[in-house]
Amino acid sequence: MISSFFNLDPESVLKTCENAGFQPTGLFTQLNSYENRVFDIQLEGSENIIAKFYRPERWTPNAILEEHHFLKELNEAEIPSLNPIKLQNNSTLIDSNGISVAFFPKFRGRMPQELSLGDLNRIGQLFARVHNVGAKSKAPNRPYMDTSYYGGWATLTNLENWVVPELKSRYFPAAEDILNFIDDRFDPSEFIRIHGDAHKGNILQMQESYFLVDFDDFCNGPAVQDFWMLLSYNEETLTDEKDAFIEGYQMFREFPFHQLDWIEALRGLRIIMYAGWIAKRWDDPSFPKLFPDFGNFSYWAEEVEALEKIAWSL
Repeated sequence: MISSFFNLDPESVLKTCENAGFQPTGLFTQLNSYENRVFDIQLEGSENIIAKFYRPERWTPNAILEEHHFLKELNEAEIPSLNPIKLQNNSTLIDSNGISVAFFPKFRGRMPQELSLGDLNRIGQLFARVHNVGAKSKAPNRPYMDTSYYGGWATLTNLENWVVPELKSRYFPAAEDILNFIDDRFDPSEFIRIHGDAHKGNILQMQESYFLVDFDDFCNGPAVQDFWMLLSYNEETLTDEKDAFIEGYQMFREFPFHQLDWIEALRGLRIIMYAGWIAKRWDDPSFPKLFPDFGNFSYWAEEVEALEKIAWSL
């Protein structure tokens, strides 16, 4: 199953599209995606759709359908988001040789290069509305963003064979301090359904409206996770950026100010998660080419410095 994912060929992609009920012309482009395989496919009549082949063994079909159900809820609440297309099988998923596949309409918005204070205010309003929907129920088949999350204790164990020996005595104590902070301070009862990977690359703009895309990391987590990656961390503008987002957010939902103290730990969790993700995907033929420095002393020295700085700030 995973080998067929690594070796998706044009015939397989187009056949899957036909089996889902579409009529492709035979022209398609593969889009950039490390985790999944994503294709922009031209259909008869000049319309294009996006086909997303989910990496096997990451999410179960039920977990993917929970993501799709959340997108449906957002759509019903008139919140801009790209929703999967309902297929002939009356589902938003189709199986292709053991690979789950979904299809999305092609959206022609643009990725904002910089976010002004006005942008952050409007995006704050958007995420408050998303979180109002997210707070209505949990997603039992999706992870919780605590130390059980991908990046938590299990990932730290998996990195034992990757961190260079000279830096293990620094890397692991710093990482453990961050995870202990999360265990001590995070309250999972506060967690709601969130986007989970809210950075500028997952926000598209059309005129004055913003559309959220790529809910692949959709999970149960703290609201502030959908906030901190949107900031520039420029010392001169950081306070104004935070204020603009929070002001917009509070127009629709009370902002959890105490979670601001969790941001550095979330940054640390993401750093650990990212390294663990590369290590776990190393058997994917594309990963050694994409991350040639992974495993080198310089790579882990940068990781150590970043984690130590975060651990000291907690």
